[in-house]
Amino acid sequence: MEVRPYGLQEQFDDPEQQREASSLGMWIFLVTEVMFFGGLFLGYLVYRVEYPVAFAAGSNSLLFWAGTLNTLVLIGSSLTMAMAVRSSQVGRKTAMVALLGATLLLGLVFLGVKGYEWHDEYERHHVPGPAFQFHEKAPSMAGYPDPRNAQLFFFFYFVMTGLHALHMIVGVGIVAAILYYGRQGRYTPGYHNPVEVAGLYWHFVDIVWIYLFPLLYLIDRHP
Repeated sequence: MEVRPYGLQEQFDDPEQQREASSLGMWIFLVTEVMFFGGLFLGYLVYRVEYPVAFAAGSNSLLFWAGTLNTLVLIGSSLTMAMAVRSSQVGRKTAMVALLGATLLLGLVFLGVKGYEWHDEYERHHVPGPAFQFHEKAPSMAGYPDPRNAQLFFFFYFVMTGLHALHMIVGVGIVAAILYYGRQGRYTPGYHNPVEVAGLYWHFVDIVWIYLFPLLYLIDRHP
């Protein structure tokens, strides 16, 4: 009776075929995500051109330090995730578990900072709806924007950062599961597909934020 390698599913002939199929499936999923976020980015840019004063004023009112901190946090988490994937490939279980734990912690820090930022916007009545208020002046531009147009900026802000945070929550759940099974010794140099696939997802979510940060926080911002 043939002894199949650990972790090899019945529908695959060998671990390499299973690894390639897992990676291809994740890449196809990520392409659909790119199209999804691409539509949001395009809509944002169209209205950004249409209402430059309102979008500049809205961007300038965001908590710049929070956005910058979260950018640094996610860059750090990408580094720890990449190192965790490498550790799984070479069989360094202790390092892999520690690095996955660091990635998980950084993901939670990101969500905590984002929650604080949303609460701050709520306190300042920047959540689109009947209670929306906006009295900020656009930097380097004369006059105050129409609050209705500023509300459009915050609509995009909450939708885009909210969807990104939802993906972060999913990513935190995935990393937590990988960490749990990693501590049990499930992953070896011959079977580490789940860690690699989780790494692809995590890096994608980080890259989305790298695009969101300048679009939302850096437009027409001046010292």
